[in-house]
Amino acid sequence: MATVEVTFPPLPAHVRTARLVATAVARRSGIDESLLDEVRLAVGEACSRAVEAHRKYCPGQPIRVVLCDDGERFEVVVTDAAPADADGEAPVAAARRGGNGTARGAAAGDGGTAAGDGAPVAGSGTTAGADGVILQLPADVGLAVITGLADDVRISPAGDGTSVAMSWKRRSATA
Repeated sequence: MATVEVTFPPLPAHVRTARLVATAVARRSGIDESLLDEVRLAVGEACSRAVEAHRKYCPGQPIRVVLCDDGERFEVVVTDAAPADADGEAPVAAARRGGNGTARGAAAGDGGTAAGDGAPVAGSGTTAGADGVILQLPADVGLAVITGLADDVRISPAGDGTSVAMSWKRRSATA
């Protein structure tokens, strides 16, 4: 199958489209049905991470998603153009530390509302727990999630930004 390339503006609504395209291309590439949810979730996580970075640093630049099937593996590469985060650490460095960067996002009293239902609160990685307490996930926790979903993950610098390459082996019908 040929390579499919999609670029989209950094808007959260486009993450759903990227997930749907990735799932459709993976299915057409022969990826086992049991892996399609993993592809969808990993691509959604990578795109959400890129959207967050772009909205913060370069909202006018598009996010690039490349989907490729080489016959043995299905690969998705999500590339952003956002520079290192505010504390000067690039996502690549955070990933090398295991995805446990410093917590960021909305804090209590900064305008976020605690819905109490696990819903996101203003800022990335921040949710309101059932008791209304605002929880902050470590920065780049999404990279750890992606690592658990894909067979192979490579995170590397890409110009000013970061490239997250995820791949899945094709499973034979008898495996």
